[in-house]
Amino acid sequence: MKALINVLRKVGKETILYTTSDGTRILVLPYGGRVLGLFPAEGEENFYWTHTALKSIKTARKFYECDQWHNSGGERTWLAPEIDLFFPNFPKLDKYFQQRSLDPGRYKVVGTKKGFQLVSQMSLKFSRSKNDLSLKITKGFGPASNPLRHERGFKLAGIEYAGYTQYTSLELVGASRRTRDQVGLWNLIQMPHGGDLLIPTFSRAEPRHIFSSVGAIPKQDLITTESLIRYRMRQKGEHKISVRAVSVCNRVGYLHRTGDQWALIVRNFAVNPSGEYVDVPWTETDCFGFAVQACNVNSQLGAFSELEYHIPAIGYGTGRTRCEDSAQVWAFRGDKAAIEKIGKVLLTASPWAAAGPVQHRALN
Repeated sequence: MKALINVLRKVGKETILYTTSDGTRILVLPYGGRVLGLFPAEGEENFYWTHTALKSIKTARKFYECDQWHNSGGERTWLAPEIDLFFPNFPKLDKYFQQRSLDPGRYKVVGTKKGFQLVSQMSLKFSRSKNDLSLKITKGFGPASNPLRHERGFKLAGIEYAGYTQYTSLELVGASRRTRDQVGLWNLIQMPHGGDLLIPTFSRAEPRHIFSSVGAIPKQDLITTESLIRYRMRQKGEHKISVRAVSVCNRVGYLHRTGDQWALIVRNFAVNPSGEYVDVPWTETDCFGFAVQACNVNSQLGAFSELEYHIPAIGYGTGRTRCEDSAQVWAFRGDKAAIEKIGKVLLTASPWAAAGPVQHRALN
């Protein structure tokens, strides 16, 4: 962690180290409004993925000086619909572009009674309506105690834990409060590649395939049961799936091997099928209602797995010009038996098997 902080400082990217009441440390990078690192009270291994360029001052400086999108890693906040905000020539899909006013944006650190917030005001172009919307994103952070701390029969000794709550809000500003567009918050965590994404569901739910840049997702890597979607994120190229709000529970987990130990990252969030989830498949723009997404990336962008969730939109027809979201991240690291037991309680009765980060094969 210290090395990462030093590299970023040397290239002009200051960070904030926020420590919660249980000792969890989150490394906040205002550039891009990101939680770049998540660390237990004792331990220096990051639960999140960070770009390999950040390993040295030389490569980090080159990375931030280039004209390409600066995907530093960690957790970030984007906005939906993707087809309006990232495809400037839509319905053509020939160009994908991250509007720089959104990412990295211009996040400012604002002090509060309880600590600080990241605030970014922006103007974004919507490709279909051609409208420019003025928006404000605010992000704050707080503690998230170990959800198993009161459970009997759990021996937590020897298990590393880190957790935090993220508070995110989105607001339409000025004349944009009368827009005829809809826009929604979209939070994404980037994690080490090669693990299993576990999506608990209330009933059998077939994920919607959004795209594949290389080949297709093998059938054996996308498994659906009556109460779980298991996505083995170990493919080459870039692949994305979406799951509908009406089917998913309020937690998604990611299980992966890290050296001789295992890690489980769980995002706990609100799902409201009565809300307007406006992110749609790229070729079916009237197909609404997707709350959870996953993106496997193993390309020139890096090698990481994304756990993504959406928040119901504000704007035209919703009756709202502002929304707020509160979500937790719970992260555990330990031996296989301990992590499997935690997965059974927080996610699914059968959390195994998972793909290893190097071998990319199932463990039985």
